[in-house]
Amino acid sequence: MGVEPIVPSSPPRRALITGAGGFTGAYVAQALAARGFEVHGTVHGAELHAQRRDVTAQYAVDLCDRAQVTQVVAQVRPDVVLHLAAIAFVAHGDAEAMYRVNLLGTRHLLQALAELPQPPQAVLLASSANVYGNAAVEVLDEEVPPAPTNDYAVSKLAMEYLARLWLDKLPIMLLRPFNYTGVGQSPQFLLPKIVGHFQRRAPVIELGNIDVWRDFSDVRTVAQAYAALLEKPAPGEVFNICSGQAYSLREVLDLMAQIAGYEIEVRVNPAFVRAHEVRRLQGDARKLWQHIGHLPAITLRETLGWMYRDGRF
Repeated sequence: MGVEPIVPSSPPRRALITGAGGFTGAYVAQALAARGFEVHGTVHGAELHAQRRDVTAQYAVDLCDRAQVTQVVAQVRPDVVLHLAAIAFVAHGDAEAMYRVNLLGTRHLLQALAELPQPPQAVLLASSANVYGNAAVEVLDEEVPPAPTNDYAVSKLAMEYLARLWLDKLPIMLLRPFNYTGVGQSPQFLLPKIVGHFQRRAPVIELGNIDVWRDFSDVRTVAQAYAALLEKPAPGEVFNICSGQAYSLREVLDLMAQIAGYEIEVRVNPAFVRAHEVRRLQGDARKLWQHIGHLPAITLRETLGWMYRDGRF
């Protein structure tokens, strides 16, 4: 009886996540590790202590330092890349820093990836649905012309144009996530702020304009979508990451009242009302689902309930 030859197993695919220490990065790292990837991540220096089981190695990197970025990319030699690191808070007060990180940081990353002997098989760049601005149509697909109305959105659209300079060298996909939330998101964002008030049974909450509509997804669904796109690249394509359903903030408050069992008084604080507020952001997810298939749906009520039970805001 012959001896079966030992076939060496192929090494796991390497994924590089920039911003792996952030809210989204933690969930994507978990999704990729579950799919068999060896996950490497860049983080801010202060986040290095938070090493997780899902991440093989973390690197403290300043995206604005080209030498640091080049060194880490050359060391990791990733098979796939997800670029999440950015200043992602629309109301961030330092516009100069926002452009520097979101634009120049992305350029450093793409340049480093293009210099690798073997380019990655997929490069996902997280842009934002904010690039659409106040569009004339109610439901936004990827063909709607961008019309950004704030510095954050302009920085992301500029990043998209920048990325096109590397399309002949790298398999880049541009992602436009709409609003999403979940356990671990900073309370400076709106839904964690609302959930936190209900957790504390606060009698009053101060908000800006509550007559706005947003397309909210669960971060766990977003993470699975990113992981699926890394495994099924479509170079040069733009994808909305969204649920396809919009909720007003009044509806969010009503859902939280049902979950918590009491109603909160809402006061509009003029200081929280943004200039050039985008009134409605609702996405069309058909292109994404046609490419990767449908992911299990998580309703907004389920997401808010999870945050209310398990989150600490």
